[in-house]
Amino acid sequence: MKRKAMARMLLALTVALSVVGSGAPSSARDAAAAARDSTTAVGPQYDTTHVYVTPGAVDAFVASWTATFGGTHTDKVLTSVTPTPSKTESELVMSPVGTLSVFDFRTPAPYPFGAERTGWLMSDFDEGVRRARQSGAQLVVAPFDDPIGRDAIVQFPGGVNAQLYWHTTAPSYKPLKSVPDNRVYLTADSVNRFLGSYLRFTGGRVVSDHRAANGGDIGLPKEKYRRIAIRSPFGNTVVSVTDGHLPYPFGRETTGYGVTDLAVTLRKAEAAGAKVLWGPYTGHGRSNAVVRFPGGYVAELHQNGDHG
Repeated sequence: MKRKAMARMLLALTVALSVVGSGAPSSARDAAAAARDSTTAVGPQYDTTHVYVTPGAVDAFVASWTATFGGTHTDKVLTSVTPTPSKTESELVMSPVGTLSVFDFRTPAPYPFGAERTGWLMSDFDEGVRRARQSGAQLVVAPFDDPIGRDAIVQFPGGVNAQLYWHTTAPSYKPLKSVPDNRVYLTADSVNRFLGSYLRFTGGRVVSDHRAANGGDIGLPKEKYRRIAIRSPFGNTVVSVTDGHLPYPFGRETTGYGVTDLAVTLRKAEAAGAKVLWGPYTGHGRSNAVVRFPGGYVAELHQNGDHG
């Protein structure tokens, strides 16, 4: 009963902040209620990209990231976030373009940790795990307790891992100015099974499906590829369907971040110690680049409105 009551409180707080507090009409409130009934999502600001930095680089990464995008971060804590013995320095970064959980492992990271791309906050943890399995996702790490809540890792068809989490004390983060893209690379053999499972679990919908998208977006300007954009209560997802013949660094980035001015953001990133690995590239109305931040984290950056 305690967990269910806390989940209801968290949902009420989120809806109050994001819907009622914004003066939304009753139709928007009805849509929010429908979303709560169909998914265990809380809000995209609670969906954290998991960043595993090279040992000792957590401070450099956080400093570079916040200098580029702004935002705040928690203090580092040395803790265990896995069901088997391990130690990591952990830090939460809350920026206007996305929330990141940063891990600097002091021991080897137990398998399969490090392969999960994101953590999704559940309004009801047990229900979230159940719905993931019903959708066709596999439970690859069974539920376990961590110092502040519960976790599990699921894998969607195509090998896409995500962590489901729940906090004993409900968190409260500011809404994002720009919702990031979860960037997924799949083959034609796996995309349909992935979409069936992923859309069912997330309560998402396909907002665009370009079967001859400009390959320049992924470093192949003379080729075409299939690009699928998804919107859901868990945030945005971009699925790139390719033959796997990808130039570096594409496929290494798990998240894409929207910015107001790409050129200005890239200058800030480079001044803060990041390296532009590719781009900026502009074609067919889109401008994007791929950047590596200190600690090895690779991210795609695009100008807001380009990847909708």
